[in-house]
Amino acid sequence: MKLGAFSISLSVKDLNKSIEFYEKLGFTKLAGDLSQNFIILKNGETVIGLFQGMFNGNILTFNPGWDQNGKETDPFLDIREIHKKLSDEGIDPSSDFKDNPNGPGSFMISDPDGNVILIDQHR
Repeated sequence: MKLGAFSISLSVKDLNKSIEFYEKLGFTKLAGDLSQNFIILKNGETVIGLFQGMFNGNILTFNPGWDQNGKETDPFLDIREIHKKLSDEGIDPSSDFKDNPNGPGSFMISDPDGNVILIDQHR
């Protein structure tokens, strides 16, 4: 199953300190908005999102319809198809798109150890 671009979303205490730290590791800004308390950084093909005050814990994130540069890919596996395949496999994902037959949507699942996985489609 193709889930799209992968990144890790980190919950940080001080966004500016975290940006400074990851820039020292060679990451550069890809997207985001400091005024909205998040920034997306990239180093090679590695993408991390830094989020201050938005959620607890760290999250594995997949973005159907995007590549590692945040550019649209076609074709791609729509989030509703991913949701159905997981449901058919006995995984019960939450969702925010039940009344929306296409376009953006997201859902979360947890692996057997409680690690949170976000599937987040932006288009």
